[in-house]
Amino acid sequence: MSKYSSAVKKTQISRRNRARNRSYKATIKTLTKKYIISLNNISDSNYNNVLYNLASVYSKIDKAVKKRALHKNTAARKKSSLARFMKNTYK
Repeated sequence: MSKYSSAVKKTQISRRNRARNRSYKATIKTLTKKYIISLNNISDSNYNNVLYNLASVYSKIDKAVKKRALHKNTAARKKSSLARFMKNTYK
């Protein structure tokens, strides 16, 4: 344990930010899995559900970039892979 108050505050802030970033990333992973499951069980009736899941994943990714939990290039790569997965499913 550090005796300097600035070091103690820095560790508190880094722990807080780590927890916040991990929650963003965990939510993105959960929504991605939900989207892939809905995409694998696709039919004409649940097409809107698939698009809703895709929009919610995109929204969370963009919010994570805005809060600097993800880098913008990482977010672009994730969004591109989700779109590519949908494109390949419809072939």
